[in-house]
Amino acid sequence: MTDSGRDDGLRNTLYRRLTRSGRRMTAARRLLYAIAVPVGLAIIRLWWASCRKAKVVGVEHLQAALQQAPSLVPCFWHQHQGFCAKYLLDERARGLAVGWLISPSVDGEIGAMLVRRVGGRVIRGASSHTGARALRDYYLALVQENISPVITPDGPRGPRFKFKPGAILLAQMSGRPMLPMAYAASRASLIKWDKFVLPWPGSRIVIAIGPPRYVPRVVDAAHIERLQGEMQAELLRLYGVARGALKS
Repeated sequence: MTDSGRDDGLRNTLYRRLTRSGRRMTAARRLLYAIAVPVGLAIIRLWWASCRKAKVVGVEHLQAALQQAPSLVPCFWHQHQGFCAKYLLDERARGLAVGWLISPSVDGEIGAMLVRRVGGRVIRGASSHTGARALRDYYLALVQENISPVITPDGPRGPRFKFKPGAILLAQMSGRPMLPMAYAASRASLIKWDKFVLPWPGSRIVIAIGPPRYVPRVVDAAHIERLQGEMQAELLRLYGVARGALKS
């Protein structure tokens, strides 16, 4: 439902938010989620535990960013979520509250349950409906709740390794920095449909973190486009740093 009260074509009966899905939270679906979430959680934790974090390059950049503000905008490729996300969740002792934007629909509830179980924060919003709505949801979480919302700038739909402007706009609006990250594994496979990096059991993992990047409050379109190119190059550079550290 829009602020004016007009239904813009979305439907939902959960969270009092409207979504594209017409599904309802039935008793059968609750039972399915109650079974699927612990199983999925066990698989994720087993996968994390099977790999060894060999090194973190650039941890001082995370520390520097948190000294300036209680929240930030972590940025890494969609394909690198597995262990960049785990590293951020492990940093909760530093006061870092990490969040993910998840649809408020019934379909999104299983993802929300998983995120909460691993210690993450859930930001209920629709990233695929409108960019403006997603930015609003991210901004409120970032500034009002001091949640650091993870942004994968290429997204699951790609194009792969293309830095879209959402994280830059959010950093501009909020005054909080982007924190570029990447990781590399000594042995890994790529899931075919989205090239998600899946490390093999026993792999060594290296996390690489770049300097926090602040965006001025006033920027023109050309400046944003230039920042996109610079951040894209930085994420690729950090991947190279992580790969190089695996060999050292």
